[in-house]
Amino acid sequence: MKKIKSILALSFIALTVLSCNKEDETGQSNQESLKVTQDVLNKIDALALNNKDVQVIKNTKLDGTTEDAFLVEGDIIVTEAQLNKMDIHGGITTEQYRTTNLVSAPRTIKVVGLSGTGTTALTTNMRAGLQAAINRYNNLGLSINFTLTFSSSTSGANIVVRRQTGSAGGVAGFPSGGNPYNSVTLYSGLESYSTNVNAHVAAHEIGHCIGLRHTDYFSRQSCGQNSNEGAAGVGAIHIPGTPTGYDSTSYMRACFSSSETGAFNSNDVTALNYLY
Repeated sequence: MKKIKSILALSFIALTVLSCNKEDETGQSNQESLKVTQDVLNKIDALALNNKDVQVIKNTKLDGTTEDAFLVEGDIIVTEAQLNKMDIHGGITTEQYRTTNLVSAPRTIKVVGLSGTGTTALTTNMRAGLQAAINRYNNLGLSINFTLTFSSSTSGANIVVRRQTGSAGGVAGFPSGGNPYNSVTLYSGLESYSTNVNAHVAAHEIGHCIGLRHTDYFSRQSCGQNSNEGAAGVGAIHIPGTPTGYDSTSYMRACFSSSETGAFNSNDVTALNYLY
């Protein structure tokens, strides 16, 4: 019997509810004020991000307000302002940007995993996975390190990790101004997967927060696709010691399987040490 390996995209499905109510129509109009134009796709492509299937979503910020944003590669949130500010000065590496899209180092990054009884509180499984992910980063002895507390208070946090209803996976964004992206959302579907899978997804999304991109952005091969867009864009700079093609075990692959261990492979370690 042939074994089929299930691939789970690090993404979520945005559900749009249509209504004849006038207020709802206004809200829908505001949602559509941000559009995926050819200019937007060109900018995303120039940043060596995959510009296939870019969506406009309503992103809920930590203060509860929402903002229009682009969802790129299934799990990367990019606002219009961020897209216009991002650049490729110094070139692009195989996994992340070597520009203002990195975190200023050395520094300690305070991570808070939400706890309590609310709908955004992490489950026991998610908490264990997040702790394992933080431990793996700290064990590398990088110029950035992480502290982790579980609390209902986000005071002083640099990255807040929260739960939201959705299919297995997560979402985050890129750094700006030398600071990490301030939130990671883990979707409730992860609860049915192992602690190792939860650790993998948590580490992956934190990777985006500190500037790493998908290692297979050019093909999304880990998602069962093969867009074959070739190597990174003009000015791409390869990190010595890491592969230029598909890395089948990198924790920064666009999609993941139910057999993930949560560990970094040697190429991930090389890239992280090179940058931090």
